[in-house]
Amino acid sequence: MSNKFVIQTPDAPAAIGTYSQAVRVDNTVYLSGQIGLDPNSMAMVDGIDAQINRVFQNLRAVADAAGGSLDDVVTLNIYLTDLTHFSRVNEIMATYFHQPYPARAAVGVASLPRNALVEADGVLFIQD
Repeated sequence: MSNKFVIQTPDAPAAIGTYSQAVRVDNTVYLSGQIGLDPNSMAMVDGIDAQINRVFQNLRAVADAAGGSLDDVVTLNIYLTDLTHFSRVNEIMATYFHQPYPARAAVGVASLPRNALVEADGVLFIQD
């Protein structure tokens, strides 16, 4: 029998829809998509670099609240409204993640909530 827990932290933006920041089932944590919203003001940060950093900071906050860290991420999905920002995602991601890096997909999309330039979601596996 599995144990399902909703993860919520004030250190990441509150959900802006009918979803949880994350859900933990046993040792697996499913992180909802994060965009570049500042968790205090709920305002979008300016510029692609700031948004990429804020996305990873938000994911880190939720991972921490779930009892894990970004080192526990096994897969990551990145959504970009402009794929020319792909190299910046790689550069900035390298400051938040360490080898071995998670499996990852990067997808170009037409638009994102709140006119975000980037969004990311992922899955963690936490060893107890």
